[in-house]
Amino acid sequence: MPEARVALYPGTFDPVTNGHLDIISRAARLVDRLVIGLGINAGKEPIFNLEERIALIEDEVAPIAEKTGAVIEVRAFNALLISFAEQMGAKMIVRGLRAVSDFDYEFQMAGMNYRLDPGIETVFLMASERHQFISSRFVKDIALLGGDISSFVPKLTLERTLAKLRK
Repeated sequence: MPEARVALYPGTFDPVTNGHLDIISRAARLVDRLVIGLGINAGKEPIFNLEERIALIEDEVAPIAEKTGAVIEVRAFNALLISFAEQMGAKMIVRGLRAVSDFDYEFQMAGMNYRLDPGIETVFLMASERHQFISSRFVKDIALLGGDISSFVPKLTLERTLAKLRK
């Protein structure tokens, strides 16, 4: 029996955007198991706490898992990315690229990760044209300032983000 194809898609996902879901959907078609790794980054001030992000992403990706047949897990991590990938049994790290500006950073990171473990490949998926400009940071800023984020996030994320900001 062939070994399961396992990939890791890391990020903070605060909030999860339509662009994230696009990459998750496309990555899930390529693997048997996709681990969405929620990085714990003390330097960022998230809208959602870790447990809320995990629950939200699990809810958002359930239809994708059902449609693709891939197992999709959401796990938090606070370690070196390559160590977490090894721990999850991933042989692939999935990264989404939106623009040329993303490439330089991602290229350097992929090179460092390869040096740390050449058995784990970084695979870049280009953001779909309609999602190339979306970033969680911009979505969060727009939401915090009272702007309309409905075209950038899925409906459930929109509802939970607006409810969170009303508190």
